Amino acid sequence: MTTPDQGSPDIGHARYTYRLRVSSTARTGLEAEWARCRWVWNECVAMSRKVHALNRDAAEKTTCGPAQLDKMLTEARTAMGWLREGSSVPQQQAIRDFGKSRAKALKDVTVVWSRELSTALSSVRVYQDAVGHWYGSFVVAAPAQPLPETGAVLGVDWGVKETATTTSDAHNLPHPQHGRNTAQRLACYQRMTARRKPAKGQAASRGYRQARKQTAKLHKKVARQRQDTARKWAKRVVRDHDAIAVEDFRPRFLAKTTMARKAADAAIGATKRALIEMARKHGRDIRLVHPAHTTMDCATCGARTKHALPLAERTYTCTACGASSPRDKNSARVMLVRAGLDPAGAEGVRPPGPLVREAA
Repeated sequence: MTTPDQGSPDIGHARYTYRLRVSSTARTGLEAEWARCRWVWNECVAMSRKVHALNRDAAEKTTCGPAQLDKMLTEARTAMGWLREGSSVPQQQAIRDFGKSRAKALKDVTVVWSRELSTALSSVRVYQDAVGHWYGSFVVAAPAQPLPETGAVLGVDWGVKETATTTSDAHNLPHPQHGRNTAQRLACYQRMTARRKPAKGQAASRGYRQARKQTAKLHKKVARQRQDTARKWAKRVVRDHDAIAVEDFRPRFLAKTTMARKAADAAIGATKRALIEMARKHGRDIRLVHPAHTTMDCATCGARTKHALPLAERTYTCTACGASSPRDKNSARVMLVRAGLDPAGAEGVRPPGPLVREAA
């Protein structure tokens, strides 16, 4: 299985993730490397807490930056032979991001090459997921793959009832409800895990480990379903449109509302990333529009309502020009006008500027 993850268009790189077949020798080596990286990470946390405690009462503040942590690692590798047996690269990487380590390549690791890499790789990261599967993530140069021009533009508004409402009915993305469809099975596994949880100080039973693995597998299945749905939709949108105006929505906005569960299941953030990455890959023009007041502006005349519309009100009716349309459709058209992509848009709508930026 390969998973492309596009990088910046200026860099021109992509990341592909492959499943690894790990032998017993490689597993032993990787787990030993992971243990050393965990020790380094724990030492970084301990050192950071110690410095923070000293700074609370000290007149002269001390720092715990990369230089101090690198010095700590050098001293530890000199004093501890078991730490020196491992590669310094993943240990230094553990210092950089406190845990996101990079494992050195082992000869006993076999990559499942479901597709050949287009160019020579520039870096590789080996990691293990919650299910216990190992993966190799390769970064390679990714030349652009331009698509034929269509002359069409599209506005995208994110929501909960529909994950994406667009100015084209054919390109709306209904809420897939992958999480809701598996909620009953997930609750069953979680109850099983809770029942089999070992007491403090006791080793986990085989049944407990199996229940945890089943829960992790179900979570991973849902994540893959959301990712697959997002990429297929993004490819269809990018193939049919030259320019796309996208609401620059922050999903964390809904995290404290009653819609948090449904919003998380919609995977708005993952869908937005998939659309931006697909547009970069195929050289499409994608513009991110600030979401402020997009539900209050009229896409026809540009007038703004005096108060925010309640969520229960799903039809937008302009008090100035009398235009009426579904709330999310109006917002999607506002995206187009703000991004300067709607040739028939009214001049009264807020022009492109600080509220619009290119996808970075």
